[in-house]
Amino acid sequence: MSFFNKFFKNIIKPSPKEESEKEIGQEDYLSIDELFVKKFIHKGGKFLYCADLEEVEKNLVQVLQENQWNNVVTFNEELRELLTRIKSAKTSKIISSLPFMTHCECLIAHDGSIMFSSKQLKDKKLKELPSNFIVYAKTSQIVNDSRDGISGIRNRSEKNSPTIISSIKDFIINKTETDFMSYGNTNSKTLYLLLLEDL
Repeated sequence: MSFFNKFFKNIIKPSPKEESEKEIGQEDYLSIDELFVKKFIHKGGKFLYCADLEEVEKNLVQVLQENQWNNVVTFNEELRELLTRIKSAKTSKIISSLPFMTHCECLIAHDGSIMFSSKQLKDKKLKELPSNFIVYAKTSQIVNDSRDGISGIRNRSEKNSPTIISSIKDFIINKTETDFMSYGNTNSKTLYLLLLEDL
């Protein structure tokens, strides 16, 4: 580095390209779970780490209280039992003002997105579900990219493959879309992730 660059490096702001290259270089040193969390939060997701089931229940109570939600939409029996334990009302009827609580297929580290299938969503499309999601997942569900996610779904369900696979890539509702490739197809939701450590 020249004397001139050393002297001015704290004054001259790096270009967006240089910042991006620096960030990409740092991502090479992150573990897969750290990379997922970083990307997820950067996209507006609300992340709650849980060391055990007790913390899952405690964090879920706080999310419901913070948002003044006294009822939750869920299709999953295990989650209905969890909601019963924390004394929350629940329904399987879709009501747009209520949050939707579900499991997921996997968490994609590459872009911080969350992949779902018809196992979680039944026959519903993401746009038919409420705009507020609470996802209960485990650290063992974090995969590198969507290709790994899809192959994992195939391996887990050889005979009974899900009919629909979709993902939520943005966690800010009504965000102005800058990527023309995904225009009109972001499936954005306000999303809380309860991530249980199971590794």
